[in-house]
Amino acid sequence: MTSILPSKVIFDTDPGVDDAMALYYALAHPAIDIVGITTTFGNVTVQQAATNGLYLTAIAGKTVPVTKGVATPWVKPGEAPPDFIHGGDGLGNLPSRVATSNQLDPRSSAQFIVDMARAHPGEITLVAVGPLGNLSLALKLEPQLPQLLKEVILMAGTITEPGNVSPVAEANVWNDPHAADHVFTAGWKLTMVGLDVTHRVIVPLALVKKVADKHQHVATDVLHHAVSFYADFYSGIYPHVAKIHGCFGHDVLAFIYLTNPELFGLESGRMRVAVDGLAQGQTMLQRKSIPYPQAGWGIGMPVTHACMQVDAPAACKVLEDTLMSSWLHA
Repeated sequence: MTSILPSKVIFDTDPGVDDAMALYYALAHPAIDIVGITTTFGNVTVQQAATNGLYLTAIAGKTVPVTKGVATPWVKPGEAPPDFIHGGDGLGNLPSRVATSNQLDPRSSAQFIVDMARAHPGEITLVAVGPLGNLSLALKLEPQLPQLLKEVILMAGTITEPGNVSPVAEANVWNDPHAADHVFTAGWKLTMVGLDVTHRVIVPLALVKKVADKHQHVATDVLHHAVSFYADFYSGIYPHVAKIHGCFGHDVLAFIYLTNPELFGLESGRMRVAVDGLAQGQTMLQRKSIPYPQAGWGIGMPVTHACMQVDAPAACKVLEDTLMSSWLHA
């Protein structure tokens, strides 16, 4: 019987509580081989994102290259990190951190993406769950990047679900809309896992506590602390989330799509991003094949995919089974 090799994945991230959940899912899943972590501003500053990437991998006993990437948006003014959602440190204001010794890879995140894509053409999936400046800069460094990467999966955007930073915009896209439009129109195999599905999947805090209780490990203790802070925020503004006392499964859904695409329903079409005005950060999917007079929707625009349905109970079960597996060692 032929064994299937795990997918090589670069994880572009701004950790971030849900980023931490996504990272640990990826490290725990046998079908995923994280070959690098590229960090960006977003939930925290890029410096804190890099610090968290190093810390989360070190305490889990994993050795993965971590790079520091873009610190600000292309054009729009930068926003203050949402410390009321993720904590000032991005991990729910950890009371302390154990000592670790791993160091950053000296390359920029964009250069790392390009180097790895050139070294492993057609093999690497890029999963991005923060603002998209690193991907956009990598495209500038290597215009052939869409041909060199196997696939791009984004936790970003929304089509019909109301936005979380404006009535129409999702935070990752809104944080750097010019970079996002560049990424959506680059021509690679791209799937957007946005609020249309992430707002359907509520991860109970009790699930994360169950994982921490089983493993009795610093990594899952950190995750439980962080998700507790995150769940308090979401439970404070969404009554239906408060009933479960949990959080939306934003970033981890990008990896669950990678490992279990059968749990999702997709729509395909050209995708664009509004870069300014009241609709700044809106992701727009061309859902009808008609000749629009508005410029920017011509046949030269590539087709992308957007997740529009999800089997939420099955996604939570996949998350639980993966994190409960024997992936951590004392």
